[in-house]
Amino acid sequence: MNGDMPSRNRGTLVVVTSSFPIRNDGSEAAGSFVADLVEELAKQIDIRVVAPGHATGSEDWGNRIEVRRFASPPHPLSTLKAWRPGDLYWIARILHGGLQATRAAVTDDAKHVLALWGLPCGEWARRAVQARGIRYSVWLLGSDVWSLGRLPIVRGMLARVIRQAGHAYADGYRLAEDAERIAGVPAGFLPSTRRIDSPSSAPPHDQPPYRLLFLGRWHRNKGVDLLLDALALLDDDDWRCIEKVEIQGGGRLAPLVRKRVTALRAAGRPVELGGFLAKREAEAAIARADWVLIPSRIESIPVVFSDAMKLGRPVIAMPIGDLPRLVGTEGCGILAERTDATAYRQALNVMLHTSPRSFATGISVQAARFDIEKLAARILETVTSHV
Repeated sequence: MNGDMPSRNRGTLVVVTSSFPIRNDGSEAAGSFVADLVEELAKQIDIRVVAPGHATGSEDWGNRIEVRRFASPPHPLSTLKAWRPGDLYWIARILHGGLQATRAAVTDDAKHVLALWGLPCGEWARRAVQARGIRYSVWLLGSDVWSLGRLPIVRGMLARVIRQAGHAYADGYRLAEDAERIAGVPAGFLPSTRRIDSPSSAPPHDQPPYRLLFLGRWHRNKGVDLLLDALALLDDDDWRCIEKVEIQGGGRLAPLVRKRVTALRAAGRPVELGGFLAKREAEAAIARADWVLIPSRIESIPVVFSDAMKLGRPVIAMPIGDLPRLVGTEGCGILAERTDATAYRQALNVMLHTSPRSFATGISVQAARFDIEKLAARILETVTSHV
């Protein structure tokens, strides 16, 4: 990288996030996206990242990227619950350590702060910029608006973070609309997406038997249990049209997933159980599949959706979040009629008689929409408008 680029006089962009790779083992999908975005932004501006880690400290990621860690537990922050004594200790420690790390990162060379995501990162950014005379922007997830936003006191904090931000973004269309209802100010749509490092893959099969892939956390919100219920409803004729089903990931539903997969395999069904996949492994799994399965109960626009689009694979999705708009309108996959196992089984039946290649045009349109270079350019416009 050329350190003498004229754009370097923009100063430093501080990125405050709860999502940044620590293990880099595939268990941190959002972290992979943030890392890709940071590396893209670093082509134009120095970056200082504030993120959770095993211990407080600093890391040099190279390419003008500095990472400052605050101590966090070994499991995802999203799993912490205030009513559990051990978790309450970590919540208090994270809230204090994250704010202190953010304040320390917002030094004289800081030109703007980007918070990923609304709470607590947006609140840390809001407090840290007050003494510096600079602005911050906040990017919202579904967990901010649809989960934390339901709690009266927390909703007020979130509204303040959104209103006082120079720019507020959300990674979904409906999410942006709901954020505006909370704060009373507009929030723009900004799609989260990862860089695809694998070369272009061969097209999917044109006829059955098909290869199916579920890639994600084994959590109720992601609907892996609904998928397993739907697979159990398929009959022998259906399964003759399926070469294999890969279930990759991990999470709190692991005991249930293993039990149900064992039962399917005992019935002679070609279901393969894996684990968390690193980024390149995830791309390879999508590339060898013909269809990507998204049976989520709660979702905005999952990262696996944009990955599938960039690798030329249609999806089979539940009608939640922005997926009806993206899948149904653009024609890049099959949408279930309801969010339950029976409806998903019916969508799988439609899939068995549909060529994945028939969605090529819609997939191409969506792939162009989720361009990380365009995403970084839009963020840099925000930064430079406040310098």
